[in-house]
Parts: sequence; structure tokens; C-alpha cells
Amino acid sequence: MSSFEIFIYGAIFVLALCTYLCMYRICRGPTAADRTVGIDILGVTLVSFCALLGVLTGRDLYITLAIAWALLAFIATIGLGKYLEGRSFDE
Repeated sequence: MSSFEIFIYGAIFVLALCTYLCMYRICRGPTAADRTVGIDILGVTLVSFCALLGVLTGRDLYITLAIAWALLAFIATIGLGKYLEGRSFDE
């Protein structure tokens, strides 16, 4: 096993820990804004997982999936932010 693979597996472990902490914040967040931030960070960690898998396996499918997930997470965060602010989507 090369040092690059060891680095990738270490990064995957750190991202798994971050995913656990985000799930904790989503479940126990005292306000809706805390839960929203937790969901947004969870999306970022999932995009990072996909990017690391793409680098590790050499398949561009994972990179395409990461880009699509990032776009959906961005749109969902904007929509949830507008909802929490009390505005409609047309404003």
C-alpha cells in the first residue's frame, strides 16, 4: 500500500468522523438554523467522499456525482434559508 493510499484512507476516516458529528448536530441542534448548517456541512462531506472515491478508483463517475450533489445541496440550502426567513421563492 502506497503512502498516497494511506493518506486517502486517513482522509476517509476523518470525513466519517465529520459525518457523525454533523448527524449529531442535525439531530440535537437547538434551532432550525443549526440543523440547516449541519445539513449543509453534511452535503460538503458527501461531496468530499465522492471526490476521494473518484481519486482512489480512477473513475470519473464519482466526480460527476460529486458535482451533481454539490449543485443540489446548494439549491436546497438556498431554498431552506428562504423558507426559514419566511419569504417565498419568488422574492
